[in-house]
Amino acid sequence: MEIRDYLKILRKRGWIIVVLALLAAGLAFGISRVQTPVYKAKVSVSVMPARPDWGLGNTAKDLLRNFAVNIKTHKTARQVIDRAHLDMSTYDLLSKVEVNPVGDQFLIEIAAEDQEPAVAVTIAMAFANQFIDERNAYYQQQDKADRIEVKLVDDIIDAPLFKPKPLLNAIAGLVLGALLGLLIVFALEWLEADILRTPAAVERSLGVAVLGTIPAEASQPARGAKRGQKTAPTPAA
Repeated sequence: MEIRDYLKILRKRGWIIVVLALLAAGLAFGISRVQTPVYKAKVSVSVMPARPDWGLGNTAKDLLRNFAVNIKTHKTARQVIDRAHLDMSTYDLLSKVEVNPVGDQFLIEIAAEDQEPAVAVTIAMAFANQFIDERNAYYQQQDKADRIEVKLVDDIIDAPLFKPKPLLNAIAGLVLGALLGLLIVFALEWLEADILRTPAAVERSLGVAVLGTIPAEASQPARGAKRGQKTAPTPAA
């Protein structure tokens, strides 16, 4: 197909793409607006060796994964609930928390989600402080040169809106709706691909010149005659 053929298709069926794109964008935006907002607070905990030793540094990196596993346990969750006076079960609390080790930066990231931003901050900070207190209590018993310093990277924590994001969802819906409309248009054109509608299409398909066409009106039955009804013969004079 040539470019002008694609342009004809868009002029003929482009409204399908536009309508589906707008419907999908509106639906995504509407659903996002009625959803309950969820806020996410993130705390970064620094886990650095006390001295710039290659072996101690690698040990600290290896320990990050173990620290992350031990932070997200029911035991720690119970301690956090008592510490922050939270009214929830350990299962509910752990479902709100995400812990990720970042080895190349000697960090552990603790994120908490909640419908209230203040609660999200409280949960994230409680987990971080509980971990810091436990680690510091343990390393106080070690030689100072072999210790690993554990502390908050920053003590000011925000809880921005995490989801939903109506505008972003509307843009995604617009794109997906347009793609769906484009697929429908090409499907319709594929179903009608074997229909030759113009003399130029006949010439391209058969490779012969078209000498004449039958007007559409000539192929229609007379307006006064009903389909399937026989006309009476004209009596001979």
